[in-house]
Amino acid sequence: MLFDIDATLLTTRGQGIRALRRAGADVFGEPFEVEHVESSGRLDPLIMLDMIEAARKRATEARLEEFRAAYLRRLDETLVPGVAGALPGVPALLEALGRIDEMVVGLVTGNLPETGLLKLERAGIDARQFEIRAWGCDSPHEPPARDHLPGVALERFLARHRREADRSVTSIVGDTPHDVACAKAHGLRCLGVSTGLFDGCSLEEAGADLVLDDLTQTDEIVQWLTKPLRR
Repeated sequence: MLFDIDATLLTTRGQGIRALRRAGADVFGEPFEVEHVESSGRLDPLIMLDMIEAARKRATEARLEEFRAAYLRRLDETLVPGVAGALPGVPALLEALGRIDEMVVGLVTGNLPETGLLKLERAGIDARQFEIRAWGCDSPHEPPARDHLPGVALERFLARHRREADRSVTSIVGDTPHDVACAKAHGLRCLGVSTGLFDGCSLEEAGADLVLDDLTQTDEIVQWLTKPLRR
């Protein structure tokens, strides 16, 4: 079971993108606006490159590393207690999944590892619940894409458990069409949750196998997640 982070497990109430903008200004100077850069469901390294291009700045490897470090620093400052929070139903669902024998819960997210872990911590979600993790910087290909990440997660499952994951009961839970697309690219199911910018119709049109308003229906979700999907 593989979860997206932002707008699926938790909300930062917009502070993540604000921290990115401030970090960009710290490294590249003003103006550094981000209003026209798409961020929802995308990889942080690609978002950062688009921000730099939109600001008409030059991206060197050294500057990108500075940007990444500044983002962590600004996010740490921004996510003060009470700002980030788990979305409705998430704690109960994770607890229920943790009680199921043989259930492996993981992450497939566009976040960088250090900022993703910080968001989870500040939202009160224990990152130790996620055994398998595929981060936004983990694509083995150039250019990177979110569609590559489920493959990384499946390889890490194989390396850890010495067996292939059963794709008939392996699902990605996410809030954007990007989550749906990356699931379908690897023959996985997708539970779309309209807790982000995309409504249920958009997620259904993208091909989600199940669409819910939120993750509060714990028993029903667990039943769906653990039952092989009939093709």
